[in-house]
Amino acid sequence: MKPSTDPRILSLAAEVAKSPEQNVPVILLKLKEIINNTPLGSSELKKIKQDIYCYDLIRYCLLVLSQDCSRIQGGWTTISQLTQILSHCCVGLEPGEDAEEFYNELLPSAAENFLILGRQLQTCFINAAKGEEKDELLHFFHIVTDSLFWLVGGHVQLIQNVLQSDHFLHLLQTDNVQIGSTVMNMVQNILQINSGDLLRIEAKTLHSILDEVIFKLLSTPSPVLRSTATKLLLLMAESHQEILILLRLSACYKGLRSLLNKQKPGTEFRHEFRQLISLLSPKVYQEVEEQKLHQAACLIQAYWKGFQTRKRLKKLPSAVITLQRNFRSKRAKILLKLKRQKEEEDNRLQLQLEKQRAMRLSREVRLNMLEIVHPGQVEKHNREIEEKSALIIQKHWRGYRERKNFHQQKPSLVEYKAAVTLQRASSQMSDVASRELHSQAQERLQHYFMGRALEDRAQQHRDALKAQISTNIEQLMKAPSLKEAEGKEPELFLSRSRPVAAKAKQAHLTTLKHIQAPWWKKLGEEAGDEIDVPKDELSIELGTLFIGGTKPP
Repeated sequence: MKPSTDPRILSLAAEVAKSPEQNVPVILLKLKEIINNTPLGSSELKKIKQDIYCYDLIRYCLLVLSQDCSRIQGGWTTISQLTQILSHCCVGLEPGEDAEEFYNELLPSAAENFLILGRQLQTCFINAAKGEEKDELLHFFHIVTDSLFWLVGGHVQLIQNVLQSDHFLHLLQTDNVQIGSTVMNMVQNILQINSGDLLRIEAKTLHSILDEVIFKLLSTPSPVLRSTATKLLLLMAESHQEILILLRLSACYKGLRSLLNKQKPGTEFRHEFRQLISLLSPKVYQEVEEQKLHQAACLIQAYWKGFQTRKRLKKLPSAVITLQRNFRSKRAKILLKLKRQKEEEDNRLQLQLEKQRAMRLSREVRLNMLEIVHPGQVEKHNREIEEKSALIIQKHWRGYRERKNFHQQKPSLVEYKAAVTLQRASSQMSDVASRELHSQAQERLQHYFMGRALEDRAQQHRDALKAQISTNIEQLMKAPSLKEAEGKEPELFLSRSRPVAAKAKQAHLTTLKHIQAPWWKKLGEEAGDEIDVPKDELSIELGTLFIGGTKPP
C-alpha cells in the first residue's frame, strides 16, 4: 500500500496555489519549520522531501530565487532562508521516475541560481555604505555559500558545473577580503570533498582559478586572504601532480618560487607557506617526477594486465573446450585401458579354462586308450606318450633358446650387415666377377629349391601316412566289439596293409585253434603264451580267405 502524503505538505501546496504571487515566498518559508521538526536522517524526512518534490514546491522555490530580490517580500532574509530550504530538500531526495530531469536540469539550475545570488550580494555588499548593512549582507552571503556547499556536498557531480561557471570566477576575482576569503574557503571545502573534478574542467578555467589564487597570495596585503590563498594553492598542488608540474614548469608561473621566497608569511600560515615553497623546489620536483613516472608505469602495467586478462577471457571458452576435450580423451583412454585389461583378464581366464578342459579331455582320452589298449601294451603306450611330451618340451625350449640367442646376437648382426654394406660400397667389383658371383648364387638357389621340393614331397607322404594311421586307430577305437558288430561295422576292422592283415589273421587263427583244442591239451599252458601256427596253414588261409584292403578275384 502506497504511504499517504503528509497533510502539512498538502495544505502548504494548496495555499501556494491559491495565494497571489507576492505572498508565495513567505508561504514557502513554512517548509523550514516542517523540515526542522522532522528527525534528521529518518524515513519520515525522506518521505517529506519526496512529497515536496512531487507537489513542485522545490520548483516554486527555484522560481522565487530567480526573481528580482527587490520584489520579494522580506528581501534577502527570505531569499537566504529559501536557499537553505532548497539545498536541504535536494540533498537526500530520491526523485524516482523523474530522476533524469532532477539531475540534469533542476540541480544545475539551482547551483547556478545560488552563484547568481552570490554575485548580487557581492555587488550590494561593495555598494553598501553603512557598516551594519555590510555585516548583514555578509551574513546573507555566508548563508548562500553554505547552502551551495551543502548542495554540492550532497551531489558531487555539480562541482564541475560550479567551477566552470562564469559567476563563480567573478566571485573569486573580487578584491574584497571578506568575500574573497569566503569564496576560497568554499572552494577549499569543495576540493576536500572531491578534488578529481578540478582536472575535468577546461584548461582556460583552471588557469584562471590558479592565476587568481596566486594573485591574492602575492599581491594582497591582508594576511587572512593570503593565508586562505596559500592553503588553497597547497591543497591543489598536493592533490594533483599535474597542477604542481604546471606551477613548476609553465612559462606563466616562471619565477613563482623566487617570488614566494621574497614574501614574509604571517605566523598563522607560515607552516603551509613553507610546505608550498618546498613543493616547488627542484628536489621535490624530481621526486614528483619520479613518482609520476612510477604512477605512469603502474598505469601502463594496469592497462597491459587488463588487456592480457581480457584476452585470456576471450580465449577462455576455447580453453575450456580444449580442457574438456583433453579430459574426455584422457578418460576415454583410461576406460579403454580398463576395458582392455578386463578383456585380457577374461581371455586369460578363458584360456585357463580351455587348458583345464583340454587337460581333462586329454586325461579322458588317455583313460579310454588305456581301456582299449592290451594290458601288455600299456607300458609301451605310456613310454610313447612320454617321448612325445619330451619332444614337445624340447622343441619349445630350443625355440626359446634360439630366439634368445637371436636377440642377443641381433646387434652383432646389425653391425655385420652394416660392415658388409660399407664394404660393398667401398669395394668395386668387376663385371666378370659380378656375373660369376650371380651365376653361382643362381645355381645354389636352384639346388636349394630342388632339394626343398623333394623334402616337401617326402614330408607330404609322411604326413599322409601318419594321417592314415591316425584314422585307422581312431576307427578301431570307436568301433564296437566283434560280438556286437552288425551290418557293415566289421568293415571298420579292414586294413589296407598286408602285414597288418597277416598279423591280425595269425592272431585270429591262433585264438580259434586254442579255443577248439581239447581241454587236456591246455594243461600246463599259461595265459599269454603264444601258439605256433604252421606257415602252410597260414598261407592256405590267406589264399582262401579275404584279405582286408584287397578286392576279391
